[in-house]
Amino acid sequence: MQNYINRIVRAAKLDVNLYEEVEADKGATGQAMGVVVLSSIAAGIGSMGITGAKGIVIGAIMAIITWYAWAYIAYFVGVKILPEPQTKAHPGELLRTIGFASSPGIIRVLAIIPGTAGIIFLITSIWMLITMVIAVRQALDYQSTLRAVGVCIIGGVIQAIIVMILFSVLEGGHLKPV
Repeated sequence: MQNYINRIVRAAKLDVNLYEEVEADKGATGQAMGVVVLSSIAAGIGSMGITGAKGIVIGAIMAIITWYAWAYIAYFVGVKILPEPQTKAHPGELLRTIGFASSPGIIRVLAIIPGTAGIIFLITSIWMLITMVIAVRQALDYQSTLRAVGVCIIGGVIQAIIVMILFSVLEGGHLKPV
């Protein structure tokens, strides 16, 4: 357990060696999923005034789905569209590094303190974006941070489109009379 907590802290501290470590540790996929779930539960608690308790469960399920989808999208974009000559990766490596990149999100639990939600969510979102770029750069063996930023931007746009389509289909299904 102490090793797990240490990994979470190191990921949040932008420790490049941590991302290399979890990239290579095939046994860390469950830990990475745990970080994603902890981060989403923290966000749910932090925004309970808006979402209620149901938001925690739905948020955790959506976080796991989007984490998984994001890892495969980043893999495809990074390996097939924007590879560097030394780029070698497997989707599992991205699952692990990206999962740990969500570690700053655990701090979102503090947004439950009245009047702090906006600033806490802003800070953690920027922080998580930075950890995401590091995670992608390390998993794809990039020399260029800018290329990792490109993967995150392209992947983020693709994921946003997919999520919007899914929500419109699901929402549309609930609004239509039977």
